[in-house]
Amino acid sequence: MTDSRPDERPASVVIPRNAWQALIVLLAGMFMALLDTTIVNVALPTIRTSLDASEATLSWIISGYALAFGIALIPAGRLGDRIGHKWVFFTGLLLFTLASLACGLAQNDLQLIIARVVQGLAGGMFVPAVTAVIQILFPPLARGKAFAIMGSVIGVSTALGPILGGLIIEAFGDENGWRLVFWVNLPIGIVALVAATILLPAGSQRAPGTKSGGIDWVGLVLISTGLVALLVPLIEGEDRGWPLWTYLTLVAGALLIVAFGFWEVAYTRWGRSPLVPPKLFRHPAFTGGIVLALVYFAAFTSIFFTISILWQAGLGHTALESGLVSIPFAFGTIIGASQSNRLAQRLGRTVLVIGVSLVTVGLVWIWLALLLIGPAITNWELLPPLLIAGLGSGFFIAPNAQFIVATVDRSEAGAASGVVGVMQRVGSAVGIAVIGSVFFGTLVVAGPSPAALAAGFTDSATAAMGVSAAFSVLALLLVFVLPKRVAPAPAR
Repeated sequence: MTDSRPDERPASVVIPRNAWQALIVLLAGMFMALLDTTIVNVALPTIRTSLDASEATLSWIISGYALAFGIALIPAGRLGDRIGHKWVFFTGLLLFTLASLACGLAQNDLQLIIARVVQGLAGGMFVPAVTAVIQILFPPLARGKAFAIMGSVIGVSTALGPILGGLIIEAFGDENGWRLVFWVNLPIGIVALVAATILLPAGSQRAPGTKSGGIDWVGLVLISTGLVALLVPLIEGEDRGWPLWTYLTLVAGALLIVAFGFWEVAYTRWGRSPLVPPKLFRHPAFTGGIVLALVYFAAFTSIFFTISILWQAGLGHTALESGLVSIPFAFGTIIGASQSNRLAQRLGRTVLVIGVSLVTVGLVWIWLALLLIGPAITNWELLPPLLIAGLGSGFFIAPNAQFIVATVDRSEAGAASGVVGVMQRVGSAVGIAVIGSVFFGTLVVAGPSPAALAAGFTDSATAAMGVSAAFSVLALLLVFVLPKRVAPAPAR
């Protein structure tokens, strides 16, 4: 077809009337899922006291959620491509809301971990629909704005988690407060479920000739067991003294992930529909972007874990005071995300370089502040670096997603968003596991006095923040694997 009459071009940029309303519903779900990645951080000390939880349990509460989230993303994205993203989103959101209720009702650490894993799986079910439906509903010229809004939600929900958690615990006390931290999802979930049935578009978005076979269960088992095998020793190794089985499990996990890659290639050659279409990795921007996403989220998510434990368990501040420390990051994220789309259009990849550079400067600054000031550190010393890091995070998150997802066919949007999301969640899980291992592995308290406690926790936090800063430096180097610019998808 060569018919390209000028009077037909405006139709290609018309946005459906309900597109923005549907976006609000989708982002309400994403807000809940990502809020839960950090809101629990300020509740960890009270959970530990209330349920007599171990140090490894604290890491599992965060990493178990993130890993389960990541495991569900790819099959959910593929399922949405086949049967429609609306009902996958609805089902996942319903399960997430029920799991939030179960988290608040937990009577011991095992029950809480199980409920958190279910919550993570549910979140991984419905989050791929967000990016996929943006690809479907919004034409290329408007898609950047939608992604910028999504980036704002990602950054703000993650940054505001500690603040909201601190307010809840301060208002309702330690015993009831940590339970209400989970129950804050209930009213949001109920409203979003009702709105989703009305506003989200039904039906699937599939390219002609695409087969609608079943889920690649062998691939799912390989990638799931591989990721779990990598995470378990990272979380349990320090607590158990790194016995031989932890090293063997790490090797087994790596081999399972390699086997998953070979299986996906063979599965595709047999004419089947794999969890991760190998053709996605023919795009250099996509391949480089998912590695970057893994490393960046390992740096980004772990800083709140470190600061929350230091501020409460080490320095004796309240949960609210701990949450308030992250306010500069939240403000920076809002400002950065609001400008990210315009800067991405003007600067291309440079906006990502600026974003990760600012995050790196912020994390190195925090590390130096902890190293030089020690236990006397206050939130005022952390205000400038957290503001800078938040600004950089806002610049980075939305354009990075746009760079990656825009390189694939719209019919594969669910699969692509699933892979990107897996890398983000695996990065978060690995980051928390590594940071938790470093934090608690280096923790030495030389006496029962508050001063000794503060000194020991500050030293451990300094070591942990140094690792987060190193992740950020590596992410900065990886930005340059992305193309300088990503051309918008052709209007259709």
